[in-house]
Amino acid sequence: MTDLLNLELYKFLLVFLRVGAAIMLMPGFLTSYVNTKVRLSIALAVAFVLMPVIGDKLPVVFTSFAPALKMILVEITYGVFIGIFMQILFSALNLAGNLAGQAIGFSNAQMFDPAFQQQSIVIETFLSITALTVIFITNLHHLMLGAVIDSYTLFPAGTSLPVDDFAKSISQTLNQSFITGFKIGSPFVAFTIVFYVGMGLVSRLMPQLNIFFLSLPLQIYLGVGLLFITVPVIMLWFIRYYENGLQLLLH
Repeated sequence: MTDLLNLELYKFLLVFLRVGAAIMLMPGFLTSYVNTKVRLSIALAVAFVLMPVIGDKLPVVFTSFAPALKMILVEITYGVFIGIFMQILFSALNLAGNLAGQAIGFSNAQMFDPAFQQQSIVIETFLSITALTVIFITNLHHLMLGAVIDSYTLFPAGTSLPVDDFAKSISQTLNQSFITGFKIGSPFVAFTIVFYVGMGLVSRLMPQLNIFFLSLPLQIYLGVGLLFITVPVIMLWFIRYYENGLQLLLH
């Protein structure tokens, strides 16, 4: 009975390490609005529910310390990779928000971004909070948890780390997130080009006009108007990209 209990506790620890490491880094769970104790409670609850499902896929308990420690570090690494992968997918929206903030003229208007735990442009923070809200409203966080569960099929417990596959996946996802973020923010790039070209023409046609006093409020009004027109399309585009990116982790 004691051996059986020790085996179940060991398997629960392995499940909790992977699930907990992933949840601690997932978008939405990493925010400062979610208390650390709450995140820990969620990880424990999810690990408890998954234990009967994937417990048979876990290796037996090791008799020596070194293999057991290696197994623990490998499971933590798998969880960290899943969490970082989701954060890279989410970073596409941050690039789009940065482009929008630069175009509107809010590059120096910064506030704390709870999604990435750092100071960022206010437009970037607005889009991040809106995207997190949409993710939880549309139950896309269920897909995030499903990706953690299916990771036991992609990365079986007890196997060696596929370092080459990790590096390739991270580099490709970074590249795709940059391209997608630039595409999402492309209306603001076009707005910047058209606006400054127009202001340059106005300053040439009317040299007596103080173009700086005219351009700053006009840039803000037009940029904010463009933002509120394009926010629904931005959210739909990003959510579709985020969902397709999560499909790579699903079996």
